[in-house]
Amino acid sequence: MTAEVNKETLGFQTEARQLLHLMIHSLYSNKEIFLRELISNASDAVDKLRFAALSDDSLLEGDGEYAVRVDVDQDAGTVTISDNGIGMNREEVIDHLGTIAKSGTAAFLEQLSGDQQKDSQLIGQFGVGFYSSFIVADRVEVHTRKAGTAANEGVLWESHGESEFTIEPKEKADRGTSITLFLRDDCKDFADDWRVRSVIKKYSDHISVPVLMKEAPVPAADEAEGEGKEASEPAQAQYKPVNEATALWTRSRSEISDEEYAAFYKHVSHDFEDPLSWSHNRVEGKLEYTSLLYIPARAPFDMWNRDANRGVKLYVQRTFIMDDAEQFLPMYLRFVKGVLDSNDLSLNVSREILQQDKTVDALRSALSKRVLDMLSKLSKNDAEKYAVFWKEFGQVLKEGPAEDTANKDKIAELLRFSSTHTDKEVQDQSLRDYIERMQEGQDKIFYVVAENFNTARRSPQLEVFRKRGIEVLLLSDRVDDWLMNHLQEFDGKQLQDVARGRLDLDDESEEEKQAREAAEKESEALVERLKAVLGDDVEEVRVTTRLTDSPACLVVGEMDMGAQMRRIMEAAGQAVPESKPILEINPTHPLINRLDTESDEARFADLSRIIFDQANLAEGGQLDDPAGYVERLNSLLLQLSKG
Repeated sequence: MTAEVNKETLGFQTEARQLLHLMIHSLYSNKEIFLRELISNASDAVDKLRFAALSDDSLLEGDGEYAVRVDVDQDAGTVTISDNGIGMNREEVIDHLGTIAKSGTAAFLEQLSGDQQKDSQLIGQFGVGFYSSFIVADRVEVHTRKAGTAANEGVLWESHGESEFTIEPKEKADRGTSITLFLRDDCKDFADDWRVRSVIKKYSDHISVPVLMKEAPVPAADEAEGEGKEASEPAQAQYKPVNEATALWTRSRSEISDEEYAAFYKHVSHDFEDPLSWSHNRVEGKLEYTSLLYIPARAPFDMWNRDANRGVKLYVQRTFIMDDAEQFLPMYLRFVKGVLDSNDLSLNVSREILQQDKTVDALRSALSKRVLDMLSKLSKNDAEKYAVFWKEFGQVLKEGPAEDTANKDKIAELLRFSSTHTDKEVQDQSLRDYIERMQEGQDKIFYVVAENFNTARRSPQLEVFRKRGIEVLLLSDRVDDWLMNHLQEFDGKQLQDVARGRLDLDDESEEEKQAREAAEKESEALVERLKAVLGDDVEEVRVTTRLTDSPACLVVGEMDMGAQMRRIMEAAGQAVPESKPILEINPTHPLINRLDTESDEARFADLSRIIFDQANLAEGGQLDDPAGYVERLNSLLLQLSKG
């Protein structure tokens, strides 16, 4: 059967087509990025073969000299990137080059604005990989053969980067992958030898695999002179390394520039932007390892998918083992990128072994502390950069106290919140800042949790705190209620939800105490009437110590689940424990006084329900019977209009 008969035309996945279109039309200012991406992929393919060959050296096919080759042809207008790595079979070619099986793709595409400059920046959050070829090429050929397969099992893939691609069998003598880019007219400069060399030095100098390019051919001997002498045959072109070809993390920190660190980050993360910070550390002693860890400047689109690939690149004795080794950092540090090279793990390590190895636990603990120390230094030395970090990853870090009790105090120092001290939505206040501003004799850190910032800032529960000048943290992230349930205290100060249980500010004067007790006594009859009307909708009705301006508020029982956490769990379809709110009334408010004097029981019931529902709405809650609320309110308005 001929190759032409076996040639198939297949369509790109929808998301792949959209991404291709975007890159071709938006990345006009970052064209050279394609070479970094393709060389990085080639380096990864070599790393994968290195690891596979540890258990099956026949995969090397007699060639253990790993390399990536880059060839340019100005006349043909092509650039070719070849590797002798693991290669691909037919199914893998279709999977890797015809689809984008990356979580977050849909979210990424939804963010696109149509503005070329903005969209090109978004691509850096997603990563481009092989598809970057079409930034500079109007046709791409991929010729590949998987290591260990026969020469006639090679595969040729071809596409113009539009809606479809072709795939067919094509013999390939050597293993690995060769990608040939047929350059667009406005990108022919990438067929220039010196242009390509400069890009490789800029982006790929740190890659441990040699990146080779042809040296200009030199005759084997001087040209023959005089009659009767034959000219020498032209020598074959020699390939020589263009890059340093030394794993960057194995070099001394004093030898590495910031530019090299940033370039290596882009290699391991496929990000366009420079990292915010990094930490390069070599440890000798009980544990022997080298780590190079980075804090990105921007969150990826799959940050909230806890099943997405994450973790560091793992090497053992400089031999690549796996990408995304998630066992070495906890989930709340899933944004960290980098490399771990250990001498204390076996070369034949597997994911199953990693899950049971005590050395892994020790490395995980050490790397977690290293990241937290890096963030601590960043927060103290560069507030502007830390603000960028917090905006991108703050909600992820808030998962930490529940997941990493050993480092709870370190994490707590890094947390940032909004506060009544500034009344700004930006989260820039630390728990340490709060303690430094605490009033004399104050022994608690007060906070309020709400659906959003404005609801938190305008919560009725804050009234007495504002009156007394006591600062309250304003929490509105979905994770906040869960965070505080696990944090509970900081630096010996208890964290107190202002909407939970009975409020005790410990600074009540004797005069205030007597006035409160008198109000409670005078309101006993009203409290009983309200209990009778509201029935099972409330756990209790009582006189408030929280309110100064509002007529009523709802309070959560001391041991009950917070209102925000309850709403989140209910929205997710999860069962929540049975509980009822506590209604607190302000007997000094005119509306409560009016309610107390109402003799018509039907009207009293309607007014009571309106006050109860309004207290619920003020906290961002949902009414069980919104139509009933509107009906009662309209009835009341009609009565008032009649005088």
